[in-house]
Amino acid sequence: MKKIILLLILLRLLPNCDGQLPVQKQPNILFIMSDDHAYQAISAYGSGLNSTPNIDRIAKEGALFTRAFVTNSICAPSRAVMLTGKYSHLNGKVDNVGGFNWDQMIFPKLLQLNGYQTALIGKIHLDGLPQGFDYSNVLPGQGDYYNPDFIENGVKKQVHGYVTALTTQYALEWLDKKRDKSKPFCLLYHQKAPHRNWLPEEKYFNLFEDRDIPFPDNFFDDYSGRGTAAHAQEMSIVKDMMWGHDMKFENDPYTGQPTNFMPDISRMDEQQRKAWRQAYDQKNQAFIKANPQGKELAKWKFQRYIRDYLKCIQSVDDGVGEVLDYLDKNGLTENTIVVYTSDQGFYLGEHGWFDKRFMYEESFRTPLLIRYPKEIKPGTVIKQMVLNLDYAPTFLNYAGIAPQKEMQGESFRKIVSGKLMPWRDAVYYHYYEYPGVHAVKRHYGVRTERYKLIHFYYEIDEWELYDLQNDPHEMKNVYDDPAYAQVRKALHQKLVALRLKYKDSDEVTNNFLPKENSH
Repeated sequence: MKKIILLLILLRLLPNCDGQLPVQKQPNILFIMSDDHAYQAISAYGSGLNSTPNIDRIAKEGALFTRAFVTNSICAPSRAVMLTGKYSHLNGKVDNVGGFNWDQMIFPKLLQLNGYQTALIGKIHLDGLPQGFDYSNVLPGQGDYYNPDFIENGVKKQVHGYVTALTTQYALEWLDKKRDKSKPFCLLYHQKAPHRNWLPEEKYFNLFEDRDIPFPDNFFDDYSGRGTAAHAQEMSIVKDMMWGHDMKFENDPYTGQPTNFMPDISRMDEQQRKAWRQAYDQKNQAFIKANPQGKELAKWKFQRYIRDYLKCIQSVDDGVGEVLDYLDKNGLTENTIVVYTSDQGFYLGEHGWFDKRFMYEESFRTPLLIRYPKEIKPGTVIKQMVLNLDYAPTFLNYAGIAPQKEMQGESFRKIVSGKLMPWRDAVYYHYYEYPGVHAVKRHYGVRTERYKLIHFYYEIDEWELYDLQNDPHEMKNVYDDPAYAQVRKALHQKLVALRLKYKDSDEVTNNFLPKENSH
């Protein structure tokens, strides 16, 4: 028996017909990211808001994370963390305003240096020509929903069509015709949708219009018992959504004045604009006739917002299905890691809000689903706390490449394959963009399995503490409750330790304050 085993080993070591030793094939990586896609709006998470069968398929055939978080809940900084595996204060991209240094090491560059074909298609929201990719075809800035511009390998051109469908089309074209099929690939397939202002594909204009979407129990939250930040925000569905940009009225329904209607509609051709008006004008006229007030007006605004948001996601789910089908048809499924996530979470009416930015759960938590048939059992549920900081080292681990020493994340490969290993018991967060859009105060904090401690700073100095077991919707700040004195002390100690671990401090933070306050 020993001789047979030895013979088999020797046969495996013999050169192949080209005279080369056989090499273990590195896995392909398909990294799908959407913009502002709340975990609540993926049916695999069980909210019942909508149906996303293709995204769900990744969890059904792989793993679903129930505690995936971001380090900074805002679009461009989150993407910079994803690429670099470093917190915002180290990769230099702390908000949506400043630039991103493409010269620094990112995981696609390491894959490229180790034989991978790499591509970036869709939204990246980081200025400059992307580095580390053999092929790029990206949206400038936020991009447009209708007839958008794309920048293909540095050349900008406008394309007729709907942005989600076009992004999928370009991803499929690269997979099928533009890559070197002798090499493993890493494709970053990134959708603009469902980013504000939630403009759906024509075929979905009337989707969800036949039912009312249930709104959260705390939709009419008055923020009692919480600090300045929750009261001062400007992300209220009732108060801060605009009649034109968000509610899709060309004229204010109360004053009749033009609303400076959505910039995207100016990009439509005549046929597209006609279909748009047929879909929305009748509903808008019905609203004007009904003239809702008070809570009824608030509920109407929520329905307009959430329906359009979910319509955009339907097109995203269609695209995921097309790409998964391509993998199946071309024999790529078994050796391809597929990840679906968003750049952060999003409020779907919780606390009466839209948008993100806060460390409160719906914004801080992001969807994360992963499939890799070779290692991950179908239907796996992962409860450990992971961060977008972990994507870069995880992908590199699967590819057999050592991460850069400055990368601060950890590979969760062993966790999703079912192996027991020591793992973090807390995660650290830091948000910087204030003063800025939506007026969310600067803050940082720590979350453990049960508790969350947040420090709001800059022109205020306030602390909040939440018991997520007894108060999962974060309605009661217990920071000054004597019953939580020991918990508060332990969380402060944990926060200090994490800030030290991740090389953050008040001195570092001072570098990112507005110049007149940087003393």
